[in-house]
Amino acid sequence: MKKLFLSIIPVLFVISGFCQGLQTVKLDSDVTVSMFPGYQKKDTLNQSTYTANALNGYMVVIRQANAKGNTALKKSSDLNKVLKTYVKGIQAESENSVAENVRDTTVGTLKAKVFTLKTDNGGDVTLRDFLLLYTQDVTYTFEYVYSSNTVDFSKKEGKAFFSSIHLGPDMTWTDQYQSRATGMSPTTKIEVFGGGALVLILVIVLVTRKRKPALG
Repeated sequence: MKKLFLSIIPVLFVISGFCQGLQTVKLDSDVTVSMFPGYQKKDTLNQSTYTANALNGYMVVIRQANAKGNTALKKSSDLNKVLKTYVKGIQAESENSVAENVRDTTVGTLKAKVFTLKTDNGGDVTLRDFLLLYTQDVTYTFEYVYSSNTVDFSKKEGKAFFSSIHLGPDMTWTDQYQSRATGMSPTTKIEVFGGGALVLILVIVLVTRKRKPALG
């Protein structure tokens, strides 16, 4: 029991030190995240990149403005397709990399995609945890990078980092897609089923006529 307690102490110090050292970084009027002091920011055309060292890895945040006149997504399935395309694009950027544990999550009222990119550098394995958040105007990429040798400590840091993402009250699901409707709309259902019923009536009439005995 004493050995177990002693093994927990370093973990508690890591979590405590990580949380106390964070400071809020305002990406824009809608999104904030917590990073270590001394983070660096680099602005390029339509993109801002934030980087900071952590205790057992480092973190990267990218705020990418989408193209002007970007077509609004119609429904949740369209958003899922866009996020899957982003995952494939990130995987294609790194050789010997595989996207693992790809899954959906939520940040506030918005949908997001999370996954781990595993890169084998010939014995040295690098792990990169991603959270992708897409809106019509901006795409946010949150990344925590660490080595497979420090998984136990790094996972706790990464969890604190991703949990610190906060959205402003004006951010709603309508910033991602236009309609929550699934399947066919009421108008489409009337057209489909109404048309089907008409075809069925015509078939019945034709069959009935053929079965009538000829007169004369």
